[in-house]
Amino acid sequence: MPAAPVDTFPWVDVTGAAVQAQSNTGYIARNDAAQVVVTLPANPTVGDVLRIKGAGLGGWKLAQNAGQTVNTGPIGGMAGASWTAHGPEQYWRAVASSADGSKLLAAASGGRLYTSTDGGLNWTARDADRPWQSVASSAAGDKLVAVASLGSLYTSSDGGESWTPCRGNAPCDAERWWSSVASSADGSKLVAALATGEIYTSTDSGSSWTQRSVDNQAWTSVTSSADGTRLAALGYPGRIFTSTDSGATWAPCSDQPLCDSFNLLNWTAVASSADGSKLVATEWNGRIYTSSDAGVHWTLCTTRPACSSDRLWMAVASSADGSRLVAAASDGRIYTSSDGGVSWTARDSNRDWSSVASSADGGRLVATIGQGIGPIYISTATTTPGTAGSISGTATDAIELQYVGDGLFTVLSHEGNPTAE
Repeated sequence: MPAAPVDTFPWVDVTGAAVQAQSNTGYIARNDAAQVVVTLPANPTVGDVLRIKGAGLGGWKLAQNAGQTVNTGPIGGMAGASWTAHGPEQYWRAVASSADGSKLLAAASGGRLYTSTDGGLNWTARDADRPWQSVASSAAGDKLVAVASLGSLYTSSDGGESWTPCRGNAPCDAERWWSSVASSADGSKLVAALATGEIYTSTDSGSSWTQRSVDNQAWTSVTSSADGTRLAALGYPGRIFTSTDSGATWAPCSDQPLCDSFNLLNWTAVASSADGSKLVATEWNGRIYTSSDAGVHWTLCTTRPACSSDRLWMAVASSADGSRLVAAASDGRIYTSSDGGVSWTARDSNRDWSSVASSADGGRLVATIGQGIGPIYISTATTTPGTAGSISGTATDAIELQYVGDGLFTVLSHEGNPTAE
């Protein structure tokens, strides 16, 4: 009978408070009184591996050197810590993402639609120049919908390679002032809103549409749950309306004083969790609001720095579980939250942000700017770059990393629930 294979990977017991790691070595944190800090190798070679196991009650912390960062997607990390510019430079108006973040759709104001199948690294121009206003994607990224601010509805069933304009009776009988569109996960149920006061829904991927009876407002944003049954719509200025039957009936928010009929706020964007229970909404020259009961009650964000003052909020997006949020201001920065909007972290630089989108797990984010020509910005889940970034674990947590070059490590495997900063 052959002998069992022997693990020749060298392991080092660490009972002190800190150790400088060497490549292709494992470290066991055995300190019961204090957290063991393991600093990444300073000069690794591509392919080098590092392993850390917890054994002592103090746990462990993986520290970075200047210029280093770790891809934390495999351990459920949220994107947003760092952003890179990609794609053509346009006056961008809207962006949408597939559930895994690999397929993206971006709309240029007065330009064309662009699609990406590699997470935003490369982009292909689609359709024609139009005053695009809003876009939405199915979870798979194959069924897409786009609306023009003075134009028609357009749908695609092949990931954006070809587009079909809405035809027939209303709302396809004339050019209209479309403001926002949203899609169910399978792309069959759509909701589209007009800046002139009407909302339409479709149950056949946009082949036909039904006008819904809702309060006549200048609608600015709509969102949908994954199954298309729970919808939310924002007025400008106006109120928040929600639907639990795919748009057949709508109810105004009654939470006081936010939803008082005389307290009409300048709502700009709304996003929903997959089940529709968690909502996040933004106000122009105002604040961020969240709801954990499908829009019945709302909580005003008051934490710093995102909510320390009124901002010109333009866009917001949510992960599938509603815990990871991203919001963008046209007069400032991007902000992310990993606790459902309780606290927020400022990201990137001051830019005129126009739209944001998120993958289902929040591990991939995409953002665009609207005033002035600029690129598309992509963020993947990583630790904060440099010495400010880290990953921590307890006595029951373990992690394995590999160096992939340019200061970047990626998580190969893990046990337990390591947390990243």
